[in-house]
Amino acid sequence: MARKNALVKPILKWVGGKRQLLDDILPLLPKDPKLYVEPFVGGAAVLLAKQPAHARVNDYNAELVNVYKVVRDEPDALLEKLREHDENNTSDYYYEVRALDRESSFVDMGEVERAARIIYLNKTCFNGLYRVNSAGQINSPYGRYKHPNIVNEPGIRALSRYLQGDVTLMCGDYSEALRSLPRGAFVYLDPPYMPLTQTSAFTGYTEGGFDYDEQVRLRDECVKLREQGIHFLESNSDCPEIRELYADFTIRTVQAKRAINSRGDRRGAVNEVLISG
Repeated sequence: MARKNALVKPILKWVGGKRQLLDDILPLLPKDPKLYVEPFVGGAAVLLAKQPAHARVNDYNAELVNVYKVVRDEPDALLEKLREHDENNTSDYYYEVRALDRESSFVDMGEVERAARIIYLNKTCFNGLYRVNSAGQINSPYGRYKHPNIVNEPGIRALSRYLQGDVTLMCGDYSEALRSLPRGAFVYLDPPYMPLTQTSAFTGYTEGGFDYDEQVRLRDECVKLREQGIHFLESNSDCPEIRELYADFTIRTVQAKRAINSRGDRRGAVNEVLISG
């Protein structure tokens, strides 16, 4: 496996990001899988910490996947647009940029402009929390940071070089990324978590959510992987429903710090599970 580049890190803060759990996750991954597969790539913390030589990654969020494609293919144009956002950054400007997906002309916006918009909003919104409403429109408020890192040129260029390698980017249903896997492939699954309570459901970064029936379908995909001899690791919430679904798999308990709540006194460590098969 090639030597890892320390500059290759997530460029977006994403709901459910795994940076804080890397010490728990990385030891459970094979050293050099024939193909590393991540069907819910999100902020890509695990992918970029491992930097596998051969990877297939997917996400349902088309705006997110577009960011990665633009970083890979057009870093210069992306950086130029980000500098423009950086120079104009104010509360009023933020809300103008945020409102662009409410306009009919949004569908005609170029890929570079869309990618720069997502990065800009992610770096300047409150708590770095990319969140969409039921219509798929970003609704996070302005964060009022003094020096947000909008133009992360070293990180974007390093990520661009990595993605130009043998990394396949897919956008769609996660199950498509699990098709035709070679022997020796390894799958890391980080789906939207099963909510711990009825009021804690957070659809977050895609419209439509990921309900219990989807959790069952994911478990069935994991059964198929096991039958094919493909090893996997899955992150999920520690709740009775998940433990029941994966009762005949190996389940490890880890602690993660939840920082999603706007009130600091309602954040703290909670149990999550790592499921392997």
